[in-house]
Amino acid sequence: MKALARYGKEFGGYRMIEVPEPKCGPNDVIIKIRAAAICGADMKHWQVDNGSDEFNSIRGHEFAGDIVEVGENVKDWKVGQRVVSDNSAHVCGVCPACERGDFLCCENKVNLGLDNNTWGGGFSKYCKVPGEILAIHKHAIWEIPENVKYEEAAVLDPICNAYKAVAQQSSLLPGQDVVVFGTGPLGLFAVQIARIMGAVNIVMVGLQDDTKVRFDVAKKLGATHCVNGSVEDVVARCTEICGRDNLGLVIECSGANIALKQAIEMLRPNGEVVRVGMGFKPLNFSINDITSWNKSIIGHMAYDSTSWRNAIRLLASGAIDVQPMITHRLGLSEWEKGFDAMAKKDAIKVIFTYDYED
Repeated sequence: MKALARYGKEFGGYRMIEVPEPKCGPNDVIIKIRAAAICGADMKHWQVDNGSDEFNSIRGHEFAGDIVEVGENVKDWKVGQRVVSDNSAHVCGVCPACERGDFLCCENKVNLGLDNNTWGGGFSKYCKVPGEILAIHKHAIWEIPENVKYEEAAVLDPICNAYKAVAQQSSLLPGQDVVVFGTGPLGLFAVQIARIMGAVNIVMVGLQDDTKVRFDVAKKLGATHCVNGSVEDVVARCTEICGRDNLGLVIECSGANIALKQAIEMLRPNGEVVRVGMGFKPLNFSINDITSWNKSIIGHMAYDSTSWRNAIRLLASGAIDVQPMITHRLGLSEWEKGFDAMAKKDAIKVIFTYDYED
C-alpha cells in the first residue's frame, strides 16, 4: 500500500512510499482509513527537505475509518465498527498524567501519524492501533455515531482540543466575552465552543491573508466580530468591542509572540489566556502584568476522554458544524495539492481519501 512518510529527525520532507500492510497481533486493531485530515503539525514539514534518508513516520494523526481486523484477544471491538482514533499509540501508564487519564501529556507518549512511530497513520490505506495502548487506554479509539460522517469524525482531534481549552481549562461563564487569536481549525472550533457556552461577543483575530476565506467562515460559525491584525490596533479594537470589564478570556491559537503580548494587555484583571498555539521564539516583552493584575497564562495540550465524550455528543447533535471548514476533498495521490492549499490559506481543512489501486 502507499503511505505518505516523513524522513529526518527534527525537520524533514515528505515522500509517498510503498509500505507493507500492517499485521494484526493478538491484541491489535486494524483500521481501514476512510478519511484523514491535514493538521497544522503536518505543515511544519511541508517543503522542508534536510536530505535525510532516515525514515521517521507515516503521517496523518487525524483520521477515521472502519475496523477490518481485530486480534484474537480483543473483546471490546469488532470488525465493521466505524471508529475514530485519538492518535495515542504508546504511553508509560504510570506517570502522574497517565494516572489521571491525561494520556496525551505523558512525557513518554508516542502518537499514531506523528513523529517516530512504527504503527502507521491516516495518510495511508490501513493503520494499526496497538494492543498495548488499548490495554492502558481503552478510549484510544471511539465509535462514530451513525449520523456523523467519516470526514467529520476525522477532525475530532481539533474539536476536542478546542473543547478542552475553552470548556475544561478556562473559567468562562455565559454572558462573558471571548477573543480568539488564530483562524485555523483550532481557533474556529474554539469560536464554536465559546458560542455553545454562551459567550456574548466572540472576536476572531487574524491577519490580511485570513480575510479571503477564513473570516467569513468564522462569522458563519459564531464569531460576532473579526479583527484584522495586519491593519487594525488589535488591543484597542477588542477592548472597544468587549469593554474592559467583560473580557476575561483569550484563547491564543496562533503561537505568535505578538498575540500573547496583545492578549495579556487586553485582558481585565483576573483574566485568563489559554495558550493553544505553539511558538518557538523567546519572548521579547515583559509579562509582569500577570502579577500586577492577577492574570493567568494557562498552557494547553491536547485533550482527555471527557473532551472526546462530550465533543462527540456535540458533533452528533449538530451543535458543532464541521462542513463549512472542509474546503478541500482530495485523493491521497493529490497530497501535494492539499498541502499547497493549506500553505496558501486557501484551505481550512483538507480531507484525503485513499485513491491508489494497490
